[in-house]
Amino acid sequence: MNPRPEKPPPTAAARDERASDELLGVVYDELVLLAQRRMAREPAGQTLQATALVHEAWLRLAGPRSDGEPFANRAHFFAAAATAMRRILVERARAKRGPRRGGDRGRVELRESAMVGGEGDGLDHAALDAALARLEESDPRKGRIVLLRYYAGLTIDETAQALGISPATVKSEWSFARAWLHRELSDD
Repeated sequence: MNPRPEKPPPTAAARDERASDELLGVVYDELVLLAQRRMAREPAGQTLQATALVHEAWLRLAGPRSDGEPFANRAHFFAAAATAMRRILVERARAKRGPRRGGDRGRVELRESAMVGGEGDGLDHAALDAALARLEESDPRKGRIVLLRYYAGLTIDETAQALGISPATVKSEWSFARAWLHRELSDD
């Protein structure tokens, strides 16, 4: 009688895929909630849904990483998720400004609600990205706070926990960063 051949051990790629699937199962609902918070601040007429933003961000997170290192902790993972969401929104904003989409011609909304400025209305993600890059260069922690608060949608307390600093520090630096970015975007 032939003994049954032993099942070969899973390959590194199969182990990575299984680990990636397990991680997604653990954080998916939280990522969707963060994306919903983020997308709620987008102007009316946005075609990108929160779940699509999460899926696209997840593809970037689960794919090969430039540094090849695993996420060190929760803060590292959510900072990477926020960065992925930021890049997706910036890329979409740049694509919409392209010649096939009307170039730099402004879109006119014919609804009264569009005339009432809300957070995110008419926001130029490319300009915000450039300003945020300047802030990150001069003060990396304030840049991470903006990344986690604005792009990941974390609360003051969640941001403080993720960065290992006090909520009062986050609140103070968040206020400063918002004012700094407002000034930078007004100058552009």
